[in-house]
Amino acid sequence: MLPHLLIRVLNSVLLMRIMIGNNQHWQYLFGSATMRLTAFTDFALRALMRLAGEPDRTFTTDEIAREFAISRNHLTKVVRELADGGFVTTQRGAGGGFRLARPAGKITIGEVVRRLEARHAIVECFRADGGGCVLTPRCRLKSKLAQAARAFIEELDRTTLAECAYTAPRGRSAAIRSPMSAQRLSGSR
Repeated sequence: MLPHLLIRVLNSVLLMRIMIGNNQHWQYLFGSATMRLTAFTDFALRALMRLAGEPDRTFTTDEIAREFAISRNHLTKVVRELADGGFVTTQRGAGGGFRLARPAGKITIGEVVRRLEARHAIVECFRADGGGCVLTPRCRLKSKLAQAARAFIEELDRTTLAECAYTAPRGRSAAIRSPMSAQRLSGSR
């Protein structure tokens, strides 16, 4: 069983987010240990949080990329994966973009992270092929790491996207909207 202190720290994990230099990972701090999410998941969470902030609106990848200063090409791949996962719906062409596929209160951060981080093992021995660690047959750490990873995801499973919704500061959102999206919002064409 994980110590109660670790569980309490994991409960506050979302409150302690910082960016790590240029490697574009979020680092979740608890004590001196860290858990990292890939830049791909970071961008996905940012986009989803923004969509949750204005759930009735359709956003373009250009808008989100500009607002969060991230690569449009990378964000396009993120949106494709989010659509494949059933988190967003997309529409191509004029007036197109992407929006939440379900209410933000029905999407947990855990299910998003689980989907997007599935290809990345915490440590080598967690890989599908088992990795090449020579300690594997007698390792006492693997089960502890598995428990910690489960606790991390379980905490994120208790956190909905609605709780993390982000609305752009006044003036910023309007400044980044394209003339086309402003027309869509006002209903004129």
